[in-house]
Amino acid sequence: MASSACPSLRVANTSMTRLLNMSEIFSELSVLTNSDELVMLLPHRKPFHYVTRVHELVDNESIHASYDVTGEESFFPGHFPGNPIMPGVIQLEALAQAGAIALLAQERFAGKLPLFGGAEKIRWRRIVRPGETLQLEMTLERTSSRGGWGQARAHVDGVTTCEARILFALADA
Repeated sequence: MASSACPSLRVANTSMTRLLNMSEIFSELSVLTNSDELVMLLPHRKPFHYVTRVHELVDNESIHASYDVTGEESFFPGHFPGNPIMPGVIQLEALAQAGAIALLAQERFAGKLPLFGGAEKIRWRRIVRPGETLQLEMTLERTSSRGGWGQARAHVDGVTTCEARILFALADA
């Protein structure tokens, strides 16, 4: 236990585990876990914004976010009339946007514009319909000042809807 008037808690990050007093913890949490602020890091806006909230962000490593599929999205009237299905490429875009948040939350990428550079090993496994919440998970594999790769998975109620390895490029904003 640290010698402090505040209780202590162990907080893990990818570089090390350290002992923080409670005032440091609350300060860090307000920066790292404010979902609205993290979502606003995205340069995207409606109607092309596919992350509703961030549930977990592990610094320099991974993100768990989600998108609430409302049925009001502009693509549903044509995909498909009377049988609305979220397009697979939009699921892929939502995964890329979640990955972009994981990047932009890192100080070294401040002022950068993450661009979708490509994807490989893409598989769509389940239809996504209005009213469902699409869970978005991205693990960053490798990053550099020019871009990198991430392994991504989308799912609804634990059932995989889409998975891919996503390439991103970083440009000056």
